[in-house]
Amino acid sequence: MLYLIGLGLNEKSLSLEGLEAIKKCHHVYLETYTVNFPYDFKDLESFNLTGKKSFTAFERGDVESDRLVKEAKNKDVALMVYGSPLFATTHQTLVEDCKKAKVQVKVIHSASIFDALAETGLQLYKFGKITSMPKWQKSFTPDSFLDIVRENNSIKAHSIILVDIGLKLQDALAQLKTAAEKKQLKLDKLVICSRMGTKNQKIIYADIKSLEKLKNEDIKLPFCIIIPSEMHFMEEQALKGFS
Repeated sequence: MLYLIGLGLNEKSLSLEGLEAIKKCHHVYLETYTVNFPYDFKDLESFNLTGKKSFTAFERGDVESDRLVKEAKNKDVALMVYGSPLFATTHQTLVEDCKKAKVQVKVIHSASIFDALAETGLQLYKFGKITSMPKWQKSFTPDSFLDIVRENNSIKAHSIILVDIGLKLQDALAQLKTAAEKKQLKLDKLVICSRMGTKNQKIIYADIKSLEKLKNEDIKLPFCIIIPSEMHFMEEQALKGFS
């Protein structure tokens, strides 16, 4: 059996159900490529949360190969995933691959960044489609994430932009400004959410000029950007506390 286990948002968020599953497994793997972890991988071992002495880090190629599926045919194995285990489409594909190979899968859910965003005071049911901002290269500057923002704005829904792994604050803001100018989309105040669910979490609500005065070190990875749409007065009141 393959256990797909969500780790939640900090190094102590592994559920009792997840811990019990891991203790039964022959091998434990940690998916490391979809997010910048807000803690060191070794913290999971130092707290002995897994009940194992060690685990193996898995990159994209490992997860997308058939290695896990083949191994889970004859053994109990676990793949630990930061946040919610099915937030990334890669992991949903893994579940489907197991089903095709007639390998049992057990998904053990946990909190995702989306759960933690409720702390901003913005109402979760008022969010629209989630979009992602990739890290731009010299010849690759995709800005279609703002098309999703425009679509969300048309129905008065808030937008969350997940920031690509390794993309720091000032580079992300520069990409956002450039894309907004090209798309002729006016940017008002933004919400920056950093390391949500950890002891070092930070929420900032400010206009882009104010955010540009921050240093990259002020907003640690991982972080995301929220572009609020039309707000209820209670949402506005809550966000003022993060100005």
